[in-house]
Amino acid sequence: AESWKIKMVEPIRKSTREEREQWIKEAHYNVFQLRAEHVYIDLLTDSGTGSMTDRQWAGMMLGDESYAGASSFFKNMITRLTGFDYVIPTHQGRAAENVLFSYLVKEGDIVPGNSHFDTTKGHIEGRKAIAWDVTIDEAKDTQLEVPFKGNLDPKKLEKVLAEHADKIPFIIVTITNNTAGGQPVSMKNIKEVRAIADKYGKRVLFDSARFAENAYFIKTREEGYQNKTIKEIVKEMFDNADGMTMSAKKDAIVNMGGFIATRHQDWFEGAKGFCVQYEGYLTYGGMNGRDMNALAIGLDENTEFDNLETRIKQVEYLAKRLDEFGIPYQRPAGGHALFVDAPKVLTRVPKEEFPAQTLTVELYLEAGIRGCEIGYILADRDPVTRENRFGGLDLLRLAIPRRVYTNNHMDVIAVALKNVFDRREQITRGFQITWEAPLMRHFTVQLERAK
Repeated sequence: AESWKIKMVEPIRKSTREEREQWIKEAHYNVFQLRAEHVYIDLLTDSGTGSMTDRQWAGMMLGDESYAGASSFFKNMITRLTGFDYVIPTHQGRAAENVLFSYLVKEGDIVPGNSHFDTTKGHIEGRKAIAWDVTIDEAKDTQLEVPFKGNLDPKKLEKVLAEHADKIPFIIVTITNNTAGGQPVSMKNIKEVRAIADKYGKRVLFDSARFAENAYFIKTREEGYQNKTIKEIVKEMFDNADGMTMSAKKDAIVNMGGFIATRHQDWFEGAKGFCVQYEGYLTYGGMNGRDMNALAIGLDENTEFDNLETRIKQVEYLAKRLDEFGIPYQRPAGGHALFVDAPKVLTRVPKEEFPAQTLTVELYLEAGIRGCEIGYILADRDPVTRENRFGGLDLLRLAIPRRVYTNNHMDVIAVALKNVFDRREQITRGFQITWEAPLMRHFTVQLERAK
């Protein structure tokens, strides 16, 4: 059952295939370069694209826009949910990473974690450090049904700590694990990571963009948590961390905002100078007071079960439609998106021609639906060899904005993908890169059809 009703609508424009052919060509076959009005259903990201509630909009009217010392409602909410006393606001998640990593990450460091997301990896590798993946191997098999595919492998983590402890500033736990397919991390695994970190005297940082969705999966999939509230589970999760970075554009359901929170004064003292340098004064960190109010209210509302259930059941609904058509995706369905296994669909497109990017373009041409490649292009080149990294998964992500689309839209998406799936044998060529940035290239990469 839905836990909200619609109060305001926005028109969307349909287009012809001929128009889309022209638009995607002008965008160099990179969906990030498309104009929003040329998109019918936009699944590029669930970041900052959700619909806010009446309470959030009301909160915006009460925003305190003082440059310094603005009202502490924002900080109080974060401390109440996480137990972290030290809070630094930033304008979004990658800014939180930039501020904190400027203090913590040095050249030659190794930062182990479960499939670091694009900006996290970029902020580590941009500082000439190594993002070391310790995700469980089961995550690589998209058709395997494992409840907590986002988990860190304790053996892999223990090995990198035993061999390189002196180079490791902290361990990252991404909840949920986006790159592996929006997959959750179990409370048991969080506690295992904490125990290993304590053994080596290391701190644990949560990349917390979708922590509330992670708590939902712990409640619904992990033994012993069925009768706990989302807020109780959230508190227990953060009891096992030393700090967090947050893109509030996901689970706080705001258009802009983020923060760092920690229990350690030294992290706070070390990072706060970089906040002033890059973001703004410590009580606003690049955000308007009104956005901070909406963010705090969003955190409160979205750490309630009904809100999360409506959202996650919609992702599940789309998954069931794809099951009807036999379209392979990272199973089980994640919290915020479906990740279609592109090489399993486009079996005739060689990896060097980027199957997931090819599928992304085909879906846009089919119905004006914009997904996003989470795969070989996003993986960037190896910093040493400069070779493309083909070792991971190559996925088309269909990220579902929160409270934006109905299940009728999900049906349109499923049928459009089925139409592409039905003609998959005719798709034999992909794309080649004509221009790319050295880091986080997928945002601005330019492509042409492979010859």
